[in-house]
Amino acid sequence: MLSISRLAAVALGLTCQLVLVSANLPVAAQQQPNQQRPRRVNPQASPTPPPAGANKPTLDEVDEGDVVRVETQLVSVPAVVTNSAGRPLTGLRAENFLLFENGQQQQITNFATTEAPFEIALLLDTSGSTREDVGLIRQAANAFIDALRPGDQVAIVGFNTARQGQAVAAKVEVLSKLTGDRKLLRTAIENLGSSNGTPFYDALARIADEIFHEPPREEARGRRAIVALTDGVDSTSESDFQTARAKLSRAALASYFIQVNTEDFVEDRLMKDCQDDGRLTLSAKQLERYRQVFFPRARPEDFVDFCQMGQFEKMQISRDLYNLARREMNELAKASGGRNFLAASLQDARAAFARVATEIGTQYSLGYYPSDKARDGKFRAIRVEVRGAPEKAQVRAREGYFAPKS
Repeated sequence: MLSISRLAAVALGLTCQLVLVSANLPVAAQQQPNQQRPRRVNPQASPTPPPAGANKPTLDEVDEGDVVRVETQLVSVPAVVTNSAGRPLTGLRAENFLLFENGQQQQITNFATTEAPFEIALLLDTSGSTREDVGLIRQAANAFIDALRPGDQVAIVGFNTARQGQAVAAKVEVLSKLTGDRKLLRTAIENLGSSNGTPFYDALARIADEIFHEPPREEARGRRAIVALTDGVDSTSESDFQTARAKLSRAALASYFIQVNTEDFVEDRLMKDCQDDGRLTLSAKQLERYRQVFFPRARPEDFVDFCQMGQFEKMQISRDLYNLARREMNELAKASGGRNFLAASLQDARAAFARVATEIGTQYSLGYYPSDKARDGKFRAIRVEVRGAPEKAQVRAREGYFAPKS
């Protein structure tokens, strides 16, 4: 997150505190043997071809930022269904769902039950204050992986420090591509490093570009997710939020974030004198990004040297950056059908990690070919309803997408 001087690298900490996931995760996250492949259905659960006039569907999906033809693409809609007490409702079938785009009912042509496997990119933010806790992060990651089902595949992504001449910089490391081999995943987790900066946006973009570059397995179609353990405050990326957001959307990823609260830790060190070995500071690059977001008309020269700023300015910048990170993660999760979990303490983080594993194991995936073929670039709102459930149901699903524009 916040960049720091070399003297204060140990203190850098706008990232995740250690989370330790109990190996005894909820039953819903444990192995579910009878995996089912996604199937094409209509509302009456009998297979039908795409709407008349549509070309043969490709493996791509329509998401915000796409420039492909709507009529040839499948819109994937992840959905989690719970009862009034918040417990997941499993065992539903395609005929239990109604799907609407801009108020118009759509024909559900693809459906995956909760038993279908997932493809997951696990992003472990080990920058700054968590560097001394990498061992615990490894334990947490292994427990999370053990809680997934045999058919699920996982990729491991982390941060490390690279030298560029005399300079030291944070970099994104893909430690393992998608695989179901638990031994390979444990080896990747064992190789998890740490960094003195947080290239958060770069990590999101690379996950979309590299981990999910290839089309999904047929049985995992519409069932891809990123699970990130972080405070979300970027400090060193070349990419920006909008770029990362568009790439995640095109990759049709459900975004789950465990937001670790490091704000008090960092603010305390930002307030230290710049001569103090324990202080934190923001780089000119991060200050310029802050200026562009919050004060685009301000003079760039006023946002160059963090040490020359007053205490009030430093505190306000820190709080603004944290609030921005929370808004961005909330936006990514809400738009994609994922979810955010707040972790104010280690115990909170453990519980959040367990809940993520449970929810991934209880998510349905719906797919449809839009009846509206207009290429107007407008936002299309999606609404999902459930009928015929054994008890009153509540649905959380992807909220919509942007149509391509001619």
